[in-house]
Amino acid sequence: MAAAGDALARLAEERVDHRFKGLPPDAEGLTVGALAAERRSLFTGGFTTPVLALSAEALDHNLALMERWSAEHGLAFAPHGKTSLAPRLLERQLEHGAWGITAAVPTQVRVYRAFGIKRVFLANEVVDAAALRWLAAELTADPDFRLITYVDSVRGVELMDTALRAAGATRPLDVVVELGAEGGRTGIRTEADGTAVADAVAATDTLRLVGVAGYEAEIPDADGDAVRAWLRRMTALAVEFDKAGRFAGVEEIVVSAGGSAWFDAVAEVFGELPPLSAPVLKLLRSGAYVTHDDGSYRRKTPFNRHPEEGALRPAFRLWAQVVSRPEPGRAYLNAGKRDASYDLDLPEPQVVRSARDGSLRPATGMSVVGLADQHAFVSLAEGVELEVGDWVGLGLSHPCTVFDKWQLIPLAAESGTVTEYIRTFF
Repeated sequence: MAAAGDALARLAEERVDHRFKGLPPDAEGLTVGALAAERRSLFTGGFTTPVLALSAEALDHNLALMERWSAEHGLAFAPHGKTSLAPRLLERQLEHGAWGITAAVPTQVRVYRAFGIKRVFLANEVVDAAALRWLAAELTADPDFRLITYVDSVRGVELMDTALRAAGATRPLDVVVELGAEGGRTGIRTEADGTAVADAVAATDTLRLVGVAGYEAEIPDADGDAVRAWLRRMTALAVEFDKAGRFAGVEEIVVSAGGSAWFDAVAEVFGELPPLSAPVLKLLRSGAYVTHDDGSYRRKTPFNRHPEEGALRPAFRLWAQVVSRPEPGRAYLNAGKRDASYDLDLPEPQVVRSARDGSLRPATGMSVVGLADQHAFVSLAEGVELEVGDWVGLGLSHPCTVFDKWQLIPLAAESGTVTEYIRTFF
């Protein structure tokens, strides 16, 4: 595994070429680091549309806010790295106090390990023998590597144990019993199921039970009361496991939950946990906060319920150009499904940059009503001025499905100066 600093440094040595859409064609052959050093303007520096940009100021604000918020609420933080799968952003999250990084699948863990991440929470049950063989080798090779993963079935435990024994695992794999909800996603449905899974773990030498976890956002018809009730089931399960001696010898007991919609409820309920037989690692896993958005998470962030605690800022803006005005009340932009998320909300026109003089004005009276692969269909209210060549800045919803469409993303200051490029690994 490469040292973190070396691996990150090598990102700056990558050559700019046709793989990276939106970047200036005349930058072909430059290293990413050399292009960043030129500090080009996003608007006049040769970038082609569509081009996705990240706001440097919003990113800094969001990282600092969640670091402070987590600390004030007594939570450790393992942000979900699949949001960005961008090693430079993961590094910055760790610099801002993250305990480690959450992954959804082993391929994401491989990215993390390639960039030196030492602590990973894998929020899935791993039953792939090849992946378990690789994990066993990583744990053997690096005594400082810590991985925690889900278990939610006796059969899953059997498959994990078989694969780890076949791989010659030298360290037990730390696991947490995942609590789900009826009609929801993965996880046990009853406490009796949890006991059976915990018994199966105890019967192996390859697995070690260290806690309980789950994901509250997949509770059907989730609201505050339902989420808190579910979280209290989780903490009660941890208490019962502890009373039964299931965490004997564990250095710390892990209790983990928390997406980006209910982390206030997680903090509240985790704060009610009584003392257990070992210190408790109360681990929050929110990921979308890093860029926030102009759609789904703008509506459901807990900071809407607690404005006195701060506010996240949307960091994404997709710039597209008007390429057609074929009829009154309609314009077409050169960005579509290949560039923008559309699984939760369509892009939101926010600002127009005039192609004539570079002046900015609000995108009042404009709305995206549909997307094709490479076009956005924009409806215009009567009297709205918009002409071919104008740039339109779009706000986006659901960052998890934005990042995976872009391999190299300019990080731009409010002035438009690009200071860095964020590499993703989807």
